[in-house]
Amino acid sequence: MSRRNDGLFPMDLRTIARDIGSLLLMEAGLMTITAVIALGFQEFHAALGFFTAAGMTATVGGLANRGFTDAPAPQMKHGMVIAAGGWLLVATFGSLPFLLTAWFTPPAVMDTFVPVGADTSTWEPIRVGGTATLSSLAYFRNPLHAFFESMSGWTGSGLTMAIHEPSLPRAVQWWRSFIQYVGGVGVIVLTVSILSRPGSGSYALYQSEAREEKIHPSVVSTVRTVWKLVVGYTVLSFALLFGAILASDSEYAESLPLWEVAWQALNHAMTGLTTGGFSVTDNSIATYNSPLVETVLLPIMVLGAIAFPVHYVVLHDRQVRELVSDLQTRWLFILLALGVVGLSAQNAWSVPATTGAFAAQSFLPFSVPMLDAAQLDAIRDSTFQWVSALSCTGFQSAPIGRWLAGGKVLVVGAMVLGGAAGSTVGGIKLIRGYTIARGIIWQFSRVFLPKNAVVTARIGDRTLDRGSMEREFSEAAIVTLLWLIILVTSSVVLTNVAGPEFGYADALFEVASAQGNVGLSSGITGPSMSPLAEGMFVLNMWVGRLEIIPILVFIRAGLYGLDP
Repeated sequence: MSRRNDGLFPMDLRTIARDIGSLLLMEAGLMTITAVIALGFQEFHAALGFFTAAGMTATVGGLANRGFTDAPAPQMKHGMVIAAGGWLLVATFGSLPFLLTAWFTPPAVMDTFVPVGADTSTWEPIRVGGTATLSSLAYFRNPLHAFFESMSGWTGSGLTMAIHEPSLPRAVQWWRSFIQYVGGVGVIVLTVSILSRPGSGSYALYQSEAREEKIHPSVVSTVRTVWKLVVGYTVLSFALLFGAILASDSEYAESLPLWEVAWQALNHAMTGLTTGGFSVTDNSIATYNSPLVETVLLPIMVLGAIAFPVHYVVLHDRQVRELVSDLQTRWLFILLALGVVGLSAQNAWSVPATTGAFAAQSFLPFSVPMLDAAQLDAIRDSTFQWVSALSCTGFQSAPIGRWLAGGKVLVVGAMVLGGAAGSTVGGIKLIRGYTIARGIIWQFSRVFLPKNAVVTARIGDRTLDRGSMEREFSEAAIVTLLWLIILVTSSVVLTNVAGPEFGYADALFEVASAQGNVGLSSGITGPSMSPLAEGMFVLNMWVGRLEIIPILVFIRAGLYGLDP
């Protein structure tokens, strides 16, 4: 790492190891909480798995953290490596509860997790030793599946190896939601908010985790305020979803006992608000077949896509106009509206050319002139899926795999762009897309100006001189170009291994979902997918969460160290 040594380990490595150790200790605490929840549900094999995983994680994290307590505070170069390496190791150790619970739980016990009365006629049995089970927990005996699930959770991606989520133990359902809840806001941000002291180098960690907008001068107070906002919104989201599920008149919703309604509302509030997208139902939000539940989820998903400083100004300073005056928020609402109209038109037009993509029975109690039932359903699905894609949430209410390629490509655009920087979303972010668009216009307009003209550009409420604009434009363009290169390369690879039933639009859609940390699927992702594609998706999710640069710094540090 560095030529500067202090004993056996270089000083740079000591700083990095100490702070990654803090992340692992934090993760061990989350595992312990989940183990207690497993005991509450009397899932003793799961509890053993989580306690064992917590012990292993705490041992490694404790040795790293306590062994290098005297290491210096991190600089930006350390923060980049800590963010990339920490995220990778947190996902690695986060896979242990999936793996150990699957191996500790006998197949006969796995069968008890399959909901009583569930229609399992289409479920495929999973071979476990000399027997078989219908529980998706068995898939996590494969270490790659367990690692994929953990990376998807911690990065807020939402793609899953669990085909039938209700057949998982409650503790595993909770762990999936819990890591998305923490990972959505940022595991590094969480650690900084609890373990750091003002002036201790915490901004290097906060900024390298792809968040640069601060609410307070102190990073520690900023992230604590972020968590207060998240918890408050979670309580509100839970109450709204609880009421919506209870009020839904679908056969599934009416069959749920009260405690199950609360469980589902809590998990979906956590993963919806932090734009993660994991679900505890068998077919994501489509399971409810409820326009009411979908309508309630729309503002919840949008909340997660708005930068946290905007939330603070609106709630603390009572400046509601910030929702319009803030550049990213304004464009978020504009793109939400334009996208809903565009995708609805595309899908409504494509109804005659699709099979099984849209319902033949209207969800409205009245007729709408010039629109049949399938076209109305296309508009309903398009509205929900566009918001889910642009907010990078990944909740799914429609069989997107049956849409025409045009609809899929439109959604790809939303997943690539994402929501506001400073929120929990993935993608390249609105501010980066806006900067590139403004930069192209700015570069073009300079052609018509005299050489001695004073050239400025505006981005939001900032006026930039020529040097500043060139710097911001180049930075945004470089990150976006690298992002798109990885996207296209991965989609070409996936096209060759996904199978003949999937076209390039499906492959591009799936890779954009993984790299944009979204979670929508055209049907490619699952335990039967190619191990090469599965491993590639793990890389896509990791790269997408950290926006490439920290990954490159991490690789460079591993090869050449952190010295100039």
